Amino acid sequence: MSEPPGAGVSLAEAKSTPPPAEPPSPPLTAQRVQPLRRPGRWIATAIVLVLAAQFLHGLATNPFYQWDRFGYWFLRPTILDGLLITLEVTAYSAVFGLLGGIVLALARLSRSPVLRAVSWTYIWAFRSIPLIVVLLFLYNFSALYQTLSLGVPFGPAFFTFDESQLGTDMVVAIIGLSLNEAAYAAEVVRGGILSVDQRQHEAASALGLPKRYQFLRITFPQALRSITPNYVNQLIGLIKATSLVFYVSLLDLFGTAQTMGATYPGDIVPLLMVVTVWYLILTSVVSVIQFYVERYYARGATRTLPPTPLQRLRAGLREVRERARRETAV
Repeated sequence: MSEPPGAGVSLAEAKSTPPPAEPPSPPLTAQRVQPLRRPGRWIATAIVLVLAAQFLHGLATNPFYQWDRFGYWFLRPTILDGLLITLEVTAYSAVFGLLGGIVLALARLSRSPVLRAVSWTYIWAFRSIPLIVVLLFLYNFSALYQTLSLGVPFGPAFFTFDESQLGTDMVVAIIGLSLNEAAYAAEVVRGGILSVDQRQHEAASALGLPKRYQFLRITFPQALRSITPNYVNQLIGLIKATSLVFYVSLLDLFGTAQTMGATYPGDIVPLLMVVTVWYLILTSVVSVIQFYVERYYARGATRTLPPTPLQRLRAGLREVRERARRETAV
């Protein structure tokens, strides 16, 4: 009896037989990846560009702005004198306001209930009263107190000051802005101090370091990372708030423009544009300083520092060149 074909092949031999080879796959070829289409983004971009172009065109061609008079007034000595007063008032008020804010913040965080109550009352009062009211009150302060004295309460006075001689327009403006700024700076500083990790305070206390050393060398440098951006925003608001000193007879940038506008009524719009551009320049300079100060204090807190505008420009140009090179190669 004959055996069927393949019957003499053992099971081991059948398992060791390799499977039939698969046909070779076609070679891989480079294909260009197409980005996801986002028509909504392109439409919104086009609308914004059209609106911006219309605004700039109207700003440049509208004769109402009188750009020739704008150029005449922009660097006039009287305008620059007012700008100098604005910078002087801002600088003094920013320094005194920050120092006062640090003292108020430390008093607010103190264990003394009296210091906490006084600090809270001061911050509550000056954050509630409009700045213009504070300035007008200080401007008329001599009507309430002709002289100021320092001595024993309900007793003899050791030193007496004539308020009318000390309270010049510049002094009134700086004191009013500093008092108001200190109330807001106190909350900024207090928030920055509270943002420091509690373990930092515990470690400093465990080392037996004095409280003053703990604050100056450990707590405050770390708190500056949070204080800086918030206080620079306050500083930008302070620059604009200096326009209110015009109401206490101090001719700053805005006050000078108002006076010149009353003398030359036809130039009121160019003068307002001059003031606007100068305030834009001042706030832009402060914003640039803020960026580099924040970048400085970000060291050690982030893995990589944020790129500067120049670095971003170089990276953008490098990306454009690489993209053009790839398209040329394809």
